[in-house]
Amino acid sequence: MKRLVPGFLLACLLTLPGAALARGQGWSVLSADSLGRNNTAFSGQIGWPGLTLGVLHGASEQFDIGGKFNFNWGREGWVRDTTAGIKLQAWMRYTLAQSGKVSFAVTFQPGPLFYFHDDDTDVGLALPVGFVVGIPASSALMLNVGLDIPFHVYFGENIGPVIPILVGGGMEYFIDNRLAATFNLRMGPALIPDFDDSEFTLEALFGIAYRF
Repeated sequence: MKRLVPGFLLACLLTLPGAALARGQGWSVLSADSLGRNNTAFSGQIGWPGLTLGVLHGASEQFDIGGKFNFNWGREGWVRDTTAGIKLQAWMRYTLAQSGKVSFAVTFQPGPLFYFHDDDTDVGLALPVGFVVGIPASSALMLNVGLDIPFHVYFGENIGPVIPILVGGGMEYFIDNRLAATFNLRMGPALIPDFDDSEFTLEALFGIAYRF
């Protein structure tokens, strides 16, 4: 039954009259709506697993590119691991399609990661991809549901490749046409093939976004 609830809510939203689903404020940092050509937005979020700061720029009407800095106090969202680390990422989003009711986008955020523990440092490379659906609930509220696969691999003899499979949703509440309060939630297993094991992974982040 729990698995049916998100699908039921999504179906309800999609059946609302098109007039009731204004396209938010025409931009987004979490959902599938691009910023638009030559627009730039700053994003800051905090929660679990850490603090994320990012800048995203509209290179075209469908493609955004930018960068992120992450300081984490939980290793890649693993709820049982409080190893601190940093991650530097490119930030790319491409809007695949957009209608009056929904929009669809893919994301790619590659970059190096470093986690510090016991006088040693785990060094790796993140190659996360994601698919997100944007659902405008009103002119002030944009919802999203998504599937993220934040694949990453550690070099050397520790851990090796990690394959998280995360699902969830989020929202952006537009205080005005430039400023939004944000929340994003993703959760699921992180598969660790070299250890034949997995870790429960959670990302729950509150923040703000400001479009210049």
